[in-house]
Amino acid sequence: MRKSAGDGMNDDGLKNGLSADEFVDVRGELRDAVPPIDQLGRGADLRRDLWPDMLRRLERPPVRVPWFDWALLAVSGAAAIFFPALIPALLYHL
Repeated sequence: MRKSAGDGMNDDGLKNGLSADEFVDVRGELRDAVPPIDQLGRGADLRRDLWPDMLRRLERPPVRVPWFDWALLAVSGAAAIFFPALIPALLYHL
Protein backbone atom coordinates (compact mmCIF):
# COMPACT_ATOMS: atom_id res chain seq x y z
CA MET A 1 0.00 0.00 0.00
CA ARG A 2 1.55 3.29 -1.08
CA LYS A 3 1.16 6.47 0.83
CA SER A 4 -0.13 9.61 -0.78
CA ALA A 5 2.27 12.21 -2.12
CA GLY A 6 1.08 14.84 0.38
CA ASP A 7 2.41 13.03 3.46
CA GLY A 8 6.10 13.78 2.84
CA MET A 9 6.93 10.34 1.45
CA ASN A 10 8.07 9.44 -2.05
CA ASP A 11 7.06 6.38 -4.11
CA ASP A 12 9.80 4.24 -2.54
CA GLY A 13 8.44 4.82 0.96
CA LEU A 14 11.33 7.13 1.86
CA LYS A 15 10.96 10.60 3.31
CA ASN A 16 11.31 13.45 0.83
CA GLY A 17 14.31 15.76 1.11
CA LEU A 18 14.34 19.36 2.26
CA SER A 19 12.27 21.89 0.42
CA ALA A 20 14.02 24.91 -1.09
CA ASP A 21 13.14 27.28 1.77
CA GLU A 22 14.16 24.71 4.40
CA PHE A 23 17.46 24.25 2.58
CA VAL A 24 18.08 28.02 2.62
CA ASP A 25 17.31 28.14 6.36
CA VAL A 26 19.72 25.30 7.12
CA ARG A 27 22.42 26.90 4.97
CA GLY A 28 22.02 30.19 6.85
CA GLU A 29 22.22 28.48 10.24
CA LEU A 30 25.39 26.64 9.21
CA ARG A 31 27.01 29.84 7.96
CA ASP A 32 26.23 31.52 11.28
CA ALA A 33 27.59 28.61 13.32
CA VAL A 34 30.84 27.85 11.48
CA PRO A 35 33.35 30.51 10.44
CA PRO A 36 34.63 30.39 6.85
CA ILE A 37 37.59 28.07 6.34
CA ASP A 38 39.77 30.73 4.75
CA GLN A 39 39.51 32.81 7.96
CA LEU A 40 40.57 29.82 10.06
CA GLY A 41 43.53 29.17 7.79
CA ARG A 42 44.83 32.73 8.27
CA GLY A 43 44.86 32.36 12.05
CA ALA A 44 41.52 33.96 12.90
CA ASP A 45 40.79 34.12 16.61
CA LEU A 46 38.13 32.00 18.22
CA ARG A 47 35.06 33.69 19.63
CA ARG A 48 36.30 33.00 23.16
CA ASP A 49 39.29 31.47 24.91
CA LEU A 50 38.78 27.79 25.71
CA TRP A 51 41.75 27.34 28.04
CA PRO A 52 40.06 28.69 31.23
CA ASP A 53 37.20 26.22 30.72
CA MET A 54 39.71 23.42 30.33
CA LEU A 55 41.48 24.39 33.55
CA ARG A 56 38.16 24.48 35.44
CA ARG A 57 37.33 21.05 34.09
CA LEU A 58 40.70 19.64 35.18
CA GLU A 59 40.26 21.09 38.69
CA ARG A 60 36.87 19.44 39.20
CA PRO A 61 36.87 16.30 41.34
CA PRO A 62 36.50 13.06 39.40
CA VAL A 63 33.03 11.60 39.01
CA ARG A 64 32.23 8.94 41.59
CA VAL A 65 30.40 5.81 40.52
CA PRO A 66 27.76 4.66 43.04
CA TRP A 67 28.01 1.19 44.54
CA PHE A 68 24.72 0.19 42.93
CA ASP A 69 26.21 0.60 39.45
CA TRP A 70 29.08 -1.73 40.38
CA ALA A 71 26.55 -4.26 41.72
CA LEU A 72 24.57 -4.13 38.46
CA LEU A 73 27.77 -4.61 36.48
CA ALA A 74 28.71 -7.64 38.61
CA VAL A 75 25.25 -9.21 38.24
CA SER A 76 25.21 -8.67 34.47
CA GLY A 77 28.74 -10.12 34.18
CA ALA A 78 27.75 -13.17 36.22
CA ALA A 79 24.62 -13.62 34.08
CA ALA A 80 26.76 -13.50 30.94
CA ILE A 81 29.11 -16.14 32.36
CA PHE A 82 26.42 -18.51 33.63
CA PHE A 83 23.89 -17.94 30.81
CA PRO A 84 25.86 -17.17 27.63
CA ALA A 85 22.77 -17.73 25.46
CA LEU A 86 21.41 -14.43 26.83
CA ILE A 87 24.10 -12.40 25.06
CA PRO A 88 22.68 -12.69 21.52
CA ALA A 89 19.15 -12.11 22.85
CA LEU A 90 20.22 -8.92 24.62
CA LEU A 91 22.18 -7.72 21.57
CA TYR A 92 19.12 -8.32 19.42
CA HIS A 93 17.09 -5.94 21.58
CA LEU A 94 19.62 -3.11 21.38
